[in-house]
Amino acid sequence: MEKLIWEQNFLSKDRSLEQWNIAIGNDLLDENGVAIMPGWGNGEEQFYTGESSNLYFDEHGLNICARVEQVVHGGKTYSYTSARINTQHHFSYRYGRLIVRAKLPVGIGLWPAIWLLPQDQVYGPWPASGEIDIMEAKGRLPHQVSGTLHYGQSWDKKFTDEYTYQLPESRIDEFHNYELEWSKDNIRWLVDGHCYAERLLDHEQMPFDQSFYLLINVAVGGWYDRVEVDRDAFPAAMTIEGIWLYELEKGK
Repeated sequence: MEKLIWEQNFLSKDRSLEQWNIAIGNDLLDENGVAIMPGWGNGEEQFYTGESSNLYFDEHGLNICARVEQVVHGGKTYSYTSARINTQHHFSYRYGRLIVRAKLPVGIGLWPAIWLLPQDQVYGPWPASGEIDIMEAKGRLPHQVSGTLHYGQSWDKKFTDEYTYQLPESRIDEFHNYELEWSKDNIRWLVDGHCYAERLLDHEQMPFDQSFYLLINVAVGGWYDRVEVDRDAFPAAMTIEGIWLYELEKGK
């Protein structure tokens, strides 16, 4: 029987975000909290808040909701708000089977994501210490999700290993289990137990032997899908029922 290491049940009565940090703003920050690039480094258009309109619980779970809402901050005007949370300094892990059960928003220009970043940048700043994208979706493609690895010595020498999966009989705005099996030797991406991609790990070139923390967000616009945002898609929420991390079975 698999050993449960960590759990977030967002349907329980005692649910909370006490193990999560809530991002504020539109700037990508360095490890010292200094702004280094607007748009979170991806040309994103949303301003992240911790407001109850963007981040809230209901009978379906935890909701991260993007809205058409004007915010003026630092002399700049933003047309959208949303939310982004992470477990940095609260929870991180190396190796295991992580499951996030979630329902994603559909709409042109929406970019929901479930992903991992290194707790300590042992090999240097991004992308040298790596990034693991458990699930990303383009809101205009309601039958498709992707899993990706980012790594490399520098921005101009980075590698992007991306794998896509077409949901056979459903859409991303229905609940699915988005899973990552991460061992010393490989990383596997699964949806509802179906493995659609596997990447063998070369630790001489890849930094995926350290602890990573979890991030969940809904971005608006950006370079991931260079399209004009459809305002009719808002409000647009990602709903998370729960998160479970299991110890990998021996032999995996």
